[in-house]
Amino acid sequence: MISYNPRDWFKLIFQFHKSDTFRILLPNMIVLGVFTGILVYLETDYYHVTFKATTVFHQILGFVLSMLLVFRINSAYDRWWEGRKLWGQLVNSTRSLSIKLNALMDDNQEATKQKFSLLLQTYILSLKMLLRNKRLQPEDSLYRNAAFEAGLTNTPHQPNYVAAKIITDLVLLNKERQIETLQLSFLNDELKALTDVSGACERIKHTPIPYAYSLFLKKIIFIYVITMPLPFSIDFKYWAIPIVIFIFYAFASLELISEEIEDPFGEDANDLPTDEIAQRINDTIKVLLENK
Repeated sequence: MISYNPRDWFKLIFQFHKSDTFRILLPNMIVLGVFTGILVYLETDYYHVTFKATTVFHQILGFVLSMLLVFRINSAYDRWWEGRKLWGQLVNSTRSLSIKLNALMDDNQEATKQKFSLLLQTYILSLKMLLRNKRLQPEDSLYRNAAFEAGLTNTPHQPNYVAAKIITDLVLLNKERQIETLQLSFLNDELKALTDVSGACERIKHTPIPYAYSLFLKKIIFIYVITMPLPFSIDFKYWAIPIVIFIFYAFASLELISEEIEDPFGEDANDLPTDEIAQRINDTIKVLLENK
């Protein structure tokens, strides 16, 4: 995610980033400008068209298109913001779980606390990788154990595997009477939150905007822009070229931004800063459980 100062207007206006929609749309804008220029030449210089042009069609369609784009960008931003809230919930849940684990275990259980610290950190990393359609490699696991690493390699869902390991080890401590049954239930809400957050993030990840809606919106933008030079060339002559390009840039940019932020867990410039959030979570876990 890009860090910036929203109050620095002039710097933001004239700054171009690799994710800027202007760079992405530039080839299309050039083609559209050439197409518009050809139509202007044919209508004004070659055929000398004199009939009165009307832009009523584009005014009506432009209003409808604006409403569709408002819904599109709002729904995409809702997904982005829900993803941010879920990772905020993960911050709170892991922090609370670490505090409770540290309180429940004695000073002579430092090795056990360190094990749970490493497992929790591995869970965060595996969830981040899962949401990016990647897998955490065994050598990148913070908890180094041959059996655990083998299971991590073979499991289809790594976060669930790590969460199951955490719960299994807690139940084992309960059986060994190192923690009481009431104390185990004391951890239930935070343990449940791990899988709740994972499931909610996966719901966002695997439920894109309906295909028919996305396809329809792209077709409407295309029809709107490709027919715009016809009436505009009569009224504005060659000034129609920058006008049409700018309108296309405005509408198409909204669609591109929506496509990028509707999946907020990737590595695009405008996605959630999951790397930084994961690092903050793991730093907090280490402080609370390992005193580092």
